[in-house]
Amino acid sequence: MTPRRKEDPERARGADVKVTTKDCDTVFSSIIFLLGETVGSDNDEAKLINHFCFRVSQLLMVHGADPSECPSHESLTHTCLKSFKLHFPLLRFLLESGASYNCSLHGPSCWSGFHIVFDRLCTYLGSCEDCDSVDLLNKAESVLELMVAQSPRITLPRNFDINTSNCRVHADKVTALHQSLKQLEQSPPTLKHWCRVYIRQRLRPWPVDVKVKALPLPDRLKLYLLIHPAASYEDDL
Repeated sequence: MTPRRKEDPERARGADVKVTTKDCDTVFSSIIFLLGETVGSDNDEAKLINHFCFRVSQLLMVHGADPSECPSHESLTHTCLKSFKLHFPLLRFLLESGASYNCSLHGPSCWSGFHIVFDRLCTYLGSCEDCDSVDLLNKAESVLELMVAQSPRITLPRNFDINTSNCRVHADKVTALHQSLKQLEQSPPTLKHWCRVYIRQRLRPWPVDVKVKALPLPDRLKLYLLIHPAASYEDDL
C-alpha cells in the first residue's frame, strides 16, 4: 500500500492574499489597473469591468486582504476615495466591510480619507460644467457619513483645513460639511450615534443594507441605520 504524502500546511491554506510580487505589486494592483481602464470606456465595457472588480474585491476581502495598506498607489481604498465619483459602489462596499479610511499601517499621518474626499470634491466642483453637482455633493456626504459610522469617535488628520476657492457656488455647502466633522470630533458622541455604530458593526460582513432592512424596526430607524439607502450595490453597478 502506497503511503499518503503528508500535505504541506502552507500549501493547504491556499493562495496568500497578503503576498506581493518582486515588483511590490499586491493582490489589488490588477484591480486598480482595471478601474483605470474604465475612464474613456463605453458604458457596457465600464459596467463589465466594475462588476468584475467588485466581485474579485469581495472575494479577497472575505479571505482577509487589506485594501487600505500603503503604499497609497497600491491601496484599493485610496484609489476609490480619489475617484469616489466614479467608484462609489465599490468604495461603499469597502467601507461597509470595515476597510480603514486611513492608511491601515500608519494612520492618517500617511493618508487620510477625509483629506482625500474634500480635496477631490473641490477639484470636481471646480471643473464641473455640465455634471450633476447635487449628485456629487450627495455622494461625498454619503462617503463621509460611511467613514463617521465606523467608530464612536472619529479621528481627523492634523491641520484638517480645506481650500474652497475652487468650489464656486458650492463653497458654503463644502464648508458646512467640513465644520460638521470638526464639531463631531470635538463633541462627545451621542447615544444615537453609538447605537448606529454598534448595530452596523454587529451586522457585518457585507451586505449591511440587506440585513438592516430585515430587522424588526420602524422604517424611520432603518433609514438612520442605512447610508445612501436609495439603491442596492447591484443597482449601483
